[in-house]
Amino acid sequence: MSLELHHITRPSSLKEKAPLLIMCHGYGSDENDLFSFAQELPEELFIISVRAPYQIQPYGNAWYAINFDAQQNKWNDVEQAVESRDKIAQFIDEACAQYPVNKNNVTLLGFSQGTILSYAVALTYPKKIKNIIALSGYISEDMLEDNLENNDYSHLDFYCSHGSADQVIPADWARKAPEFLDKLHIKNTYSEFPVGHGVAPQNFYELKSWLETRI
Repeated sequence: MSLELHHITRPSSLKEKAPLLIMCHGYGSDENDLFSFAQELPEELFIISVRAPYQIQPYGNAWYAINFDAQQNKWNDVEQAVESRDKIAQFIDEACAQYPVNKNNVTLLGFSQGTILSYAVALTYPKKIKNIIALSGYISEDMLEDNLENNDYSHLDFYCSHGSADQVIPADWARKAPEFLDKLHIKNTYSEFPVGHGVAPQNFYELKSWLETRI
């Protein structure tokens, strides 16, 4: 069986029931981007880095299009985003069926647009996810279902971080996530680092130790 989304893997040191980490890259990037983290992460993790489904010119991939009008205002193609959200959810099921992983121990790690999608997947399909690492992104409510309060989120745990000098996604947008998650009684941690749109070394070490205690 071939999985629908193109991806690369790093096998686990465990032969079965390995904790699964799925990486979702940002706009204009590909599956190799976040995969550089893999060698620094716990060896018991089975790591999959996924390529977003939409090719953009001149190169790179996106989970959904970002459009600009004549005044250079940006808006998201929400229909594409929801399709990608559902594709990731389906991919999780396919990956758990194909690889020697524990379907009850799945972590999503996203950056930027990949984080926006990771929030959407976890809040829409909470039964499929355990942990979420949300780097340099925000919660886009138009990509979520209605009546979120009817879901059981008691097992979810979020690590959220952002650069306070981010010019691509304002830190103010990211700062709304803890309040949103608190209202749904979801465990979460939020950190800011004095960088732009990227992951500072101290940010990586913090997320690594956060993850190590949860897998």
